[in-house]
Amino acid sequence: MDENEYRDAYRRINPRRCLFEKAINSRRATCALGQRFHLADREGIACTDDAGQARCAALLPVLRRKALFALKITDAPGPLPHAKEMKVQIGGMLGVQQCLHPERSPERVEDIDGLAREAGATWGEAENWPWTEIVKSVVGFDARRRRR
Repeated sequence: MDENEYRDAYRRINPRRCLFEKAINSRRATCALGQRFHLADREGIACTDDAGQARCAALLPVLRRKALFALKITDAPGPLPHAKEMKVQIGGMLGVQQCLHPERSPERVEDIDGLAREAGATWGEAENWPWTEIVKSVVGFDARRRRR
């Protein structure tokens, strides 16, 4: 299967793509609305809820924009390079999780959608979230865990 065929098949079987797919596929995050599927030798994540995908579609650009300075980037009109996108997705949601639940593990994001809903109920619109604290997690996030 060539790459164009793969993309076409992916879009056909997954019309509601998870926007945090990279984070979930890395096994460093989970989402109650994410559903795994396999296509060829790859794994994808589908979102099972329109409202949940809309929440993520509103949140992810704000996460990217708030993290630009920390990532030493001046502009990001869309998805970032892979390593920086991982820092934004996982590091950003770890920051949200630590602000809401400091007792949880700082290594793994538990339920992205649940955190987005809880943060919205606690702080209101994403623009009003405690970005100083959240961005610290983006800066401190290391996508590759050191092996001993």
